[in-house]
This record gives sequence, structure tokens and C-alpha cells, in this order.
Amino acid sequence: MTADHDADDKLLDDETLEKLQAMEARAYVAFDAGDLAEATALFGELIELTPELPNLHYMRGLAHKYLRDWPASLQDNLRSEQLRDAFDEASAWNAGIAATGAGDWAEARRQWTRCGITLPEGEGPIDGNFGVACVRLNPWSSGETVYMRRLDPVRARVENVPLPESGFRFGDIVLHDGASTGHRSHGERQVPVFNAMQRLQQSDMATHAVFVRCDGPEDIAALRALTLPGIGLVEDWTESVRHLCLRCSYGTPHQHDDDRGDDETRDDDDHWESERNLGIAAQGRTAVEKLMAVWTAAGRGRVLEAIEQREHPLPDPEPGQVWWLGHEEEQPV
Repeated sequence: MTADHDADDKLLDDETLEKLQAMEARAYVAFDAGDLAEATALFGELIELTPELPNLHYMRGLAHKYLRDWPASLQDNLRSEQLRDAFDEASAWNAGIAATGAGDWAEARRQWTRCGITLPEGEGPIDGNFGVACVRLNPWSSGETVYMRRLDPVRARVENVPLPESGFRFGDIVLHDGASTGHRSHGERQVPVFNAMQRLQQSDMATHAVFVRCDGPEDIAALRALTLPGIGLVEDWTESVRHLCLRCSYGTPHQHDDDRGDDETRDDDDHWESERNLGIAAQGRTAVEKLMAVWTAAGRGRVLEAIEQREHPLPDPEPGQVWWLGHEEEQPV
């Protein structure tokens, strides 16, 4: 080959490299802007041209993850693992999340084991005790934060009665992200806050908004102590629900003008709000009516004003929302 031909080949290589670098830059810009469809398309084009680069598979898998396309995300992360000489924890975690979302329990168990996580023995869904944490429901929308009991590294059961507008229920099993976006108080300790990715299993405990009047906290305590068939949980929303700003929903500590702290209630010894808004998780309205009849008959000053039950759909994320970042994060993990 002549010197002129060598120069042409080098020029072509430089032009190709420049084109690939520009396309990769566009792919990252699209991802960072929340344009996940464009990002997956661009990373896909790059993979066709340079299929042996593991990070391109990882990034397309990350975009598929936030699109909640679990089979595609799993395939991308498995390919990212195959192309690497050493264990890559990020690829393994995202493969585990995607396998869990897809219901591929054998692969999910394999990935968590590779990450050094001890699991209960057996096959199928993992039913362990991974502690208490918080989950942000619909992080692309209202971002209501509730407590959950973790069944495995990224699956958990909701342990509060969420507001009806969230579309979630007490007892729902949700898939959450693997990276914490903050912390919240739970008793005397801090627990991580995770973004919910989607609901995997709906509870049969529908949410009933119940409006009552009573004379003191002992009346609510008596109601919560009642156990009747079909009742899952009674929660005093007047005490527990805060309308949180974005920083609060991510668990980032800061002060409001009227901030009393997460563990303090709105009621104190000097002031009791007699009008209470309750969230009751129950299998049906009849169970709630029976519960309230027992409660009102057992104490003076207890008044049932209304029982409401409305279903709301789960909202989906919209293009352009970068909902997966914590308040102080700059890059996805």
C-alpha cells in the first residue's frame, strides 16, 4: 500500500472515530436530559458499530432500566458482564434489578450471589428479611414517601397506608432501585430511601379515607388496637402525613419555618385536633363499616363522618423527566 493510501486509511479512521465520539456524546446528552428513547437508539447504533465495548451495553441497559423494559435491560447488562475481564458490580446490580422485574428468579439469585449477598435458600421469589427502609412512590410524580419491609435487595412490601392518589396500597409488593437517594428517621436510626420502579404485586387491601371526630389520642389508639377480619391497617393521616417538598421527599435534611422534625406529631398535650383523617386498608367497605361501628359504640365523643374509597391509576413517567437522581446527585449509579 502506498504512502497516499496509508494517509487515506488514517484519515478515514480519524473521521470514523470522530463520528463515534460525537454520537456517544449525543447519547449521553439524551440520557442526562431524560430522553431515554433517543438514548437507547443512539447507544444501539454505537453497539452495532463497536459491539465489543462493555460500557455501551451497560449504558443502554441503564436507559432500558429507567424505561422499565426489564428483558432488554437484563440482556444488555448480561452482555456488559460477558465483555469484561473482571467483575463489574454496577452491571451485576442492574442485571439483578432487571431479572427481578422480569420475574427471572434464577438469574436474580445468581446476580445477588455474585454481589456477595446472602439469600434464603430455595427457588423462585426471594422471601427474606432485608430490614426496613423507605420508598418514594411514583418518584416522577408526587413522590410520596412510605416505609417498607424489604424482601430482597430490590423488592419490598409497603407498610404504610399510602394516599389514594398515589395508586398504591398497603401491602403492595414493589420493585425499587438499588441506589439510595437519601435517608429518613425510623425510631432512633436512619434508614435509606429508595425510588420505586413499579408495582409487582397489588395488595387486596384497598385504601379507604375515613373522616372522624374524637376527643383525644386514646380514641385513635383504641381504634388502631381493634382487630377485625378484612382490616389490614389503620393509619392516622392527620398525624403521619406531611406534604413534603422535593428535598424532604429525598430525605435531605433542612429546616422549614414551621419544622418540628420527622418524629414529632402535629398534636401535643395542649392542642388536639378533634377532626381526624384516617387511612384504613381493608378488603372491602363492609369491613370498614363494621370496624367503625364497633369503635364508635365503645367510647363517648367518637363520631364517624364519612368513608370514601376511590381508585387512582398509577402514573407513568413522561419523557424529559430525570426522576432517578437524588437531590444532590449529579450522575446515575
